[in-house]
Amino acid sequence: MTALIVIASTLLALLGTPLFVLIGFGALAGFHFVAEIPIAALVQEMARLAQAPALSALPLFTLAGFLMAESKTPERLVDVAQSLFGWMPGGLAIVSLVVCAVFTALTGASGVTIIALGGLLLPALVKENYPEQFSLGLLTSSGSLGLLFPPSLPLILFGLVASVSIDDLFVAGILPGIVIVVLLSLYSVFIGVRKNVPRHAFDRKRIGRALWNARWELPIPVIILGGIYLGLMTASEAASVTAMYVLIVEVFLYRDIKFRDLPRIGVESMSMIGAILLILGVAMGFTNFLIDQRVPYYALEWMQQFIHSQVGFLLTLNLFLLIVGCLMDIFSAIVVVVPLILPIAQEFGVHPVHLGIIFLTNLEIGYSTPPVGMNLFLASFRFEKSITTLYRSVLPWLGVMIVALLLVTYVPELSLWFVEH
Repeated sequence: MTALIVIASTLLALLGTPLFVLIGFGALAGFHFVAEIPIAALVQEMARLAQAPALSALPLFTLAGFLMAESKTPERLVDVAQSLFGWMPGGLAIVSLVVCAVFTALTGASGVTIIALGGLLLPALVKENYPEQFSLGLLTSSGSLGLLFPPSLPLILFGLVASVSIDDLFVAGILPGIVIVVLLSLYSVFIGVRKNVPRHAFDRKRIGRALWNARWELPIPVIILGGIYLGLMTASEAASVTAMYVLIVEVFLYRDIKFRDLPRIGVESMSMIGAILLILGVAMGFTNFLIDQRVPYYALEWMQQFIHSQVGFLLTLNLFLLIVGCLMDIFSAIVVVVPLILPIAQEFGVHPVHLGIIFLTNLEIGYSTPPVGMNLFLASFRFEKSITTLYRSVLPWLGVMIVALLLVTYVPELSLWFVEH
């Protein structure tokens, strides 16, 4: 019967069946035919998900991100970063990295970053004499750069699926995220010097003007991190405050968004969250079936035949997750893979928070990994370049990010210092 379920699921996948249907089918068939447990167990898991206190953070942060994407926030952020870093070697490239990281963290989706910022930054980079291939690689790989910074949706989703404190994940991602941005910035400086890219004079007036123009948006990270780290707000409360604050700022203060646009933005943002919650609900039921059948236990037994140390396990995990990251979108990967690897990682002594940062760093890289990383196709569409051109452009950036991944993996203090102090 198990073999029949696997064959049926494979056929449905080949026919293009949506992921939530495949996972739901596997859970229902597994409970009924294999475990002989009433299929109401799947509905019970969905009900349990609906009671999760942190669940409300997902739609609220998403709404805030969509509101900023629809406004002139990208232009204001670019102006601030350009005024602060434009005088450095490789200044505009560093600006692009920082803005993409911040914007992805706020919107939670790399695709939104590439679409919203790509058309703004690529012409500017080429105009500043950066090589086109370098610029394409920068923007393609930077589309997912901010997934470790709060209030990133994948951080929240990992916390929900793995039953790990979202507040801890928020602070755990800060240092690893900074390390990745710094290493990529150093590569940008190297290219800027090598290609003799022109630098702009340090202009205090321009900095003051840019900071003033973005005065209402710059406090957003401070509100989120300060409120959570000082114990004033939980992640859900911070999401509520952020969503209301962004709504007031973009609609009433900047007036970038008209009242008539709010229903459309609401529908678009909630459609995305609805899809995530649907996958999450059925995946939690399927995970319970796998645990009931002791699948993680058997996987651990098999791995222990070949892997005998934490170092070896982490290396194998990274290779596996890089493949997962370029084959699956990050939300599906979290809800499907995390429950399987979490008990195995704990057996090898990996802290759940550290595992979360390793997991998301891998998937961040996987977005741009040939041959089927999602960012490659989004960038190909946005910049009207062949996919093979994008393959060549991202390779140097992937090399730098893999160095960062090794640091994040084998120096757990980067992830756990803020959590433990």
